[in-house]
Amino acid sequence: MRVFRGLPNAESRAPCALTIGNFDGVHRGHQALLAHVRAAADARGLPVCVMTFEPHPREFFNPASAPPRIAMLRDKLEALAANGVDRIVVEHFNHTFASQSPDTFVERIIVNGLHARWVMIGDDFRYGAKRAGDFASLKAAGQQHGFEVEQMATVADPSGARISSSAVRAALSAGQLDVVRAALGRSYQISGHVVHGMKLGRDLGFPTLNVPIQHKRPALAGIFVVLVHGIAEHPLTGVASLGVRPTVDDSGRVLLEAHLLDWHGDAYGKLVRVEFLHKLRDEEKYLDLETLTAAIARDVAHARTWLARNGISPGSGASGFATSATDRIS
Repeated sequence: MRVFRGLPNAESRAPCALTIGNFDGVHRGHQALLAHVRAAADARGLPVCVMTFEPHPREFFNPASAPPRIAMLRDKLEALAANGVDRIVVEHFNHTFASQSPDTFVERIIVNGLHARWVMIGDDFRYGAKRAGDFASLKAAGQQHGFEVEQMATVADPSGARISSSAVRAALSAGQLDVVRAALGRSYQISGHVVHGMKLGRDLGFPTLNVPIQHKRPALAGIFVVLVHGIAEHPLTGVASLGVRPTVDDSGRVLLEAHLLDWHGDAYGKLVRVEFLHKLRDEEKYLDLETLTAAIARDVAHARTWLARNGISPGSGASGFATSATDRIS
């Protein structure tokens, strides 16, 4: 899979089957759409291209009311690759891009920039300034410029509820990881490189792996039972905190910290994937480090109990929990 920051240069442009969207979370609705694109591309002898945006358009227009992010960009790229995407164009969403008319968008992006021969969109897709372009106008543009356009209806779960990024965000906010797992078709995961931290966890007797979070508003927060991939041959059990660490840091910086239950060693610089299995509690601010240490000890005890109850031991893997098997993108 090739990833482009912005439109490919002329040498890298080739006819493709294209879909466009934010794809936050790459949930089962997205997966169904991508499967349809893959089938259409194979039937036409074309590669699959996805155009997505950074930042999220709603973050650009109104950062204060933008939705929390489900996935880091790395994780979104991995999920897209796992669903048969050959090329990803990460378009910088800015004022120039947002102000394009629908006609300009079609000519500059779809026709000249990506050489699309077939385009799939979701039923809520809009494009161009003020979201003026829709399926009907894109279909007409396709007839003018020589590309096919299809639209895919919303995918629903067995209960009839729409599978959407908004629903996944709501389930993450509520700590309903089983609901999230059903919507994604896999456990919720965050990946990143382990960095040096304050070393406070080590001083308290609970050393942690520190993974910085790129976005100020992740969709998930709290204390969790986790599996950590990428350190050893098998996943390692642990307890993770995802949040702003209010007891020891007033900067508001979001950090993912994972304490491995039965492993000790140097993991700095390693690319790890933290798989969230169960929420233990919300993040809290404690009066002092002694109270914080006692709370961490309780979390570790509760995590061990939960893991034992679910038949998961250190190095045993997820024991029935869906895990991804995607190739990593470095």
